[in-house]
Parts: sequence; structure tokens; C-alpha cells
Amino acid sequence: MTDTAHLLIDSRCELGEGPLWHPQRQQLFYFDINRRTLFAARAGGSVEGRWPLEEMASAAAVIDEQTLMLATETGLKRFDLTSRMSETIVAIEADKPGTRSNDGRCHPSGGYWIGTIGRDSEEDPQGTLYHYRAGELTVLKTPVAIPNATCFSPDGAIAYWTDTPTKRILKCPVDPATGLPNGEWSLFVEVPEDEGYPDGAVVDSAGYLWSARWGGHRVVRHAPDGSVDRVVHVPVSQVSCPALGGPELKTLFITTATKNLSAEQLASEKVAGGVFAIEVDVPGQPEPVFQA
Repeated sequence: MTDTAHLLIDSRCELGEGPLWHPQRQQLFYFDINRRTLFAARAGGSVEGRWPLEEMASAAAVIDEQTLMLATETGLKRFDLTSRMSETIVAIEADKPGTRSNDGRCHPSGGYWIGTIGRDSEEDPQGTLYHYRAGELTVLKTPVAIPNATCFSPDGAIAYWTDTPTKRILKCPVDPATGLPNGEWSLFVEVPEDEGYPDGAVVDSAGYLWSARWGGHRVVRHAPDGSVDRVVHVPVSQVSCPALGGPELKTLFITTATKNLSAEQLASEKVAGGVFAIEVDVPGQPEPVFQA
């Protein structure tokens, strides 16, 4: 089955990323990383909140109805949506001005996987993949170039991840109780040359992985054996990350970017940087609550 997603929010993000469906608020949160802004929108596309941030932030997790955990360039922060105040939960590379946070996701155990990336040379492996849970920060992989596609099987027993330039999505067994790896990494999917690069990803309630393809105009749904089940085309090229949300968790939201587009590409991709959406048959997973 092949479909095309429609424009939901003409947000023109330079680097739209980190979409997250908040079940208590029934809102989609997402970032423009480069412009240091957090947004909140209803499933129908109306933007209901906009928070300028003091530093770059790239991903989030639910703490409660009024509070998010934000992955920022200096660490994980508790962010109050009402007061707009933040406080540090754990510092991550705060002493390394050459890196910032990138892709991250909360494991069903409440632990959080977060990767860092070099600011100036994304192809150069300056980053690290971390796990944080209950006060303990653990290094999982280093060095890495562009950490992405962090997501987990519904039972919490498999983690997926990619270092984007390799064009290989990997998987490894993890402890469902902690979210820590307890086995070796292996190949899940190798992305074909003409499909762009694997960026963000999310796993639905059936255990199928939805992979955004940066530069590839698409999101691809992979079965648990890695085979292609469905392709959703997006009418812009820099497709960054999917999320499943909406009242029944059956809306696939897709963030995109204008970053790296030439003047000619921007002229032809007038809605680049927007949030796109399409209805799907299988619901997503309810977002886990982050355990600080």
C-alpha cells in the first residue's frame, strides 16, 4: 500500500524534529531545533502553544500533564509548560560546546535513550548514545556521527537505532525492566541508495517500525523481519521524524525541514519544514512516562 501524506501545519521549520503525542493533553509537541522553539498542536492542525527556548532542544518525554522532559544541548531538563521554567535533571556534555542533543525516545520502563551530535560537522563522529534512568547515566555507544531512529518494540525487549550516515538501522535486545541493552547489535534494515538516509523512527502497537527517510520524500513501514510493508510519500524531501497520535493513536504525524535545501529546492518545495499527516490502520503505542 502506498499513500501520500497531506500538509497539516505549514510551520516552515528549519529543522522540524522530535514529534511527541501527549496523551493527557491530546496535543502533538514538536521542535524547530535550529530556531530553539517548542510547539504544541491539536490533531487537526491548530497550533495551541509556542515556547521560545533558551537553548536548542531536540526531543521530549512526558512527565505529567503540565511537565515535559526536554533533551537539550546541555542535558535533560524538566520543563513546566505553564511557568516556562526549566531545571536540570542530568547534565549531558554541558562542558562540550561542540555538541548538542539529537534524537531520543522514552523506553516503556521510563528510561530515556538520547544521542548527541557534533554541531558543525555532522558527518564527523563526535557524538555519543546515552541511557538515563532513575539518576543513572550510562554510555551505550561512542563515538557516533548522527544518532537517530531510537524506538522500542511494544514489549520493551528490542531497541532500534541508527547512525544515519551508515544507512543501516540496527536492533538489539534490551531488558524490559530497565531499557538497558543485554545483547549484541545486529542489522535490521539497510536503506537503499535511492531512498535517502534513515532519520527518526517510531514503532506501532503491532511492532512495525516507521522510518523517516531524510532526503527520500517518504516514511517506510517495516515489518518486524525488516521487510517493507508500506510506503507513505511526503511532498518534501527532508523528512525527519514520525510520531503516532491523535485520539485513537492512528494519525501518523511527520516532521520535515528546510535545512540544506538549495534556493531551487525551496522554490519547488514551498511547504518544506511543515508537519504532515496521514491516517493509518494500526494504532501507535501510548507514550511512556519518563522516570527521572
